[in-house]
Amino acid sequence: NTEQCMGLFNKFISQTRKPEGFLGKMMINNMNSGHAKMADWAISFLPAEGVLSALEIGCGGGRNAGALLKKYPSAQVSAIDYSPLSVAKAAEFNKKAIEAGRCTVKQGDASNLDFAEQSFDLATAFETIYFWPQLEKCFAGVARVLKTGGRFMIVNECNGEDSAGEFWEKRIEGMKVYTPSQVEEMLKSAGFSKVTVHRHEKKPWFAVVAEK
Repeated sequence: NTEQCMGLFNKFISQTRKPEGFLGKMMINNMNSGHAKMADWAISFLPAEGVLSALEIGCGGGRNAGALLKKYPSAQVSAIDYSPLSVAKAAEFNKKAIEAGRCTVKQGDASNLDFAEQSFDLATAFETIYFWPQLEKCFAGVARVLKTGGRFMIVNECNGEDSAGEFWEKRIEGMKVYTPSQVEEMLKSAGFSKVTVHRHEKKPWFAVVAEK
């Protein structure tokens, strides 16, 4: 019945935070395929070269780490995720790059990045800051591991300017949808200097690129 369907739907979408079990595997596969167009749209705003080290935070199924490896053929990409299931899937997806020594995938937390200062030219966060605790503090942590002049890209499907954000917030525990201006303000407070917001002309997608 409708109630059971909604219950299963809510259970399924709640997997976006930390995918686990059978539903989690389904969600990760959906992340890799469902967000590909948005990710590629956003990646087009990154510089064509000059990235030798990148960090993908909240890597999900690993598809976007793979896209960064393709865009920057000389780069080393480190990918982290809170979910062990996502780490396993991302490692499987980027197996060849890992074997070639160009990629590492490990469990990690956006609020406590286990990397040395000034380690990366680029950090990315696709569809994940909704779940980061104390967002400004997390952004400051990203700034710490970026080199001077490094970039941090945030990509969100939901811009918090319509009813969709409220719909998802009610159904997914621990989710908070931010507007582009809120993200920009927190990035500047966290120590980023130049912040550029790109909005999709038809969809509520937005990509923010911040420079350290």
